[in-house]
Amino acid sequence: MGLWEVNADTLAGSRFLISPLAETFASLKLLHAGAGRHPGEQGWLRAHLPGYRRLLAGDPVTALLVRAGLGHDWIADFLTPTPRDEESFADGVARVRAADPVAARAHLRRSLNGPLPAALDRDDLPERAARLLQHVWTETVGPAWDRRRHVLEADIVARTAQVSRGGWAAVLDALRPGTRWLGGNRFQVNSHAYPPREIAGAQLVLVPVTPQTGWVAWDEPPSRYAVVYPCAGVLADAR
Repeated sequence: MGLWEVNADTLAGSRFLISPLAETFASLKLLHAGAGRHPGEQGWLRAHLPGYRRLLAGDPVTALLVRAGLGHDWIADFLTPTPRDEESFADGVARVRAADPVAARAHLRRSLNGPLPAALDRDDLPERAARLLQHVWTETVGPAWDRRRHVLEADIVARTAQVSRGGWAAVLDALRPGTRWLGGNRFQVNSHAYPPREIAGAQLVLVPVTPQTGWVAWDEPPSRYAVVYPCAGVLADAR
């Protein structure tokens, strides 16, 4: 399982934040999967999946990039920069665009767990990824961002209240399937067989998204770690 070793200071300083870029990448993952987990996602896909598929049909390199970047058990790191406080979508996607092409190709090899396809041996992969995320934001996320933000804020309010009732352990246990507080400073972040990571002294942020998906991310060198998780109440009335 994926374990993070979290000391008391890091846990005490952990907090929630909202990330437009994480919301957009989560929506890209949903478009890539092409199947919704509840009526809200299914309706959203009916509206936006045809346009997304037309876009990729006309750009086979970017289509291959998406398939390679999402991988199986590992997402290419340059696609998911660790969320920052009060960061706009424009600032977040600029970080994707600015990724080092050599590092991006290395990240893709890791997500593929194998060699890079010849068509992806090029330097414009960060730019292509940024353009695709910009499309997802402009066409599908941005127009409904106010409502999405309200849902995300409501989730944070509910989980903050949960801290007062059951402590951080109760919150971490319920973030998403695969997360558990194991005690002894050990936080299970997923069920994959990765070596433990010592994150004492780093920042820990918890980032809700409305699609029913999630992932983890960290800076290099590691100074901030993030757990992106599916929020609750996505079908609730916006009020």
